[in-house]
Amino acid sequence: MSPDMRRFKEPRAKNPQRGFTLIEVLLALALTALLLTLLSTGMYVVARDWNDNTERLDAKLDESLAILQIERALIAAFPHSFNSTETLLREVYFDGEDDRLSWVSTVSPQRLAGLTAWSIDAVSDEGIGEGIGVRTAPAFSDDPSARLDNVETRIILPGYDLEISYLREPNALTREWTDEWLGSEQGALPLAVHILFRATGAEGSDYELIAPIKAWRHRSIMPNSLGAGLGQ
Repeated sequence: MSPDMRRFKEPRAKNPQRGFTLIEVLLALALTALLLTLLSTGMYVVARDWNDNTERLDAKLDESLAILQIERALIAAFPHSFNSTETLLREVYFDGEDDRLSWVSTVSPQRLAGLTAWSIDAVSDEGIGEGIGVRTAPAFSDDPSARLDNVETRIILPGYDLEISYLREPNALTREWTDEWLGSEQGALPLAVHILFRATGAEGSDYELIAPIKAWRHRSIMPNSLGAGLGQ
């Protein structure tokens, strides 16, 4: 074999592997840190939005449940009667105006047996806040107003006020709503109660309910002339 051929077959020396420079290492670490920062920022934004949406959903559910509870209590309104100490006559308990309402219902928030007196109104108090307040107390067989006055108001719809009206005429063509209904004067309950819950803030949503009352008439107290046409 000629020397030229031996030289051709001799393996070539391999070049030593080139390592990373300090600048390249620092640059890679910086890029990795930047990517991790972007990922953590994105995860934080997603988690924050998720929590905000969850809080808003929880608030909506709480509002819906509170309104549903009021609606159930109104539908189950009962013509509770008591002996008035002023007139010495038997009167139906129902005190309704355009911004507050007190009535007796067969529905209790604690699901207790017996009749329960309810009261809702718009509250603005530094101690308990602003919104729709509710109070409940046992009805027993007398006027429950004093017991309701002694119960602490609980805010169930913060940031809301309300507008209430009462149905007095069942005829669809001549349906009449009034902004006041006193059971002591009418001798009966209204046929239905309409409540508009208005949000006082920009982020809230208005709610509306119409609760028909089936047990509007007392079994022994005759409605007066204003309510004589009810249910006929």
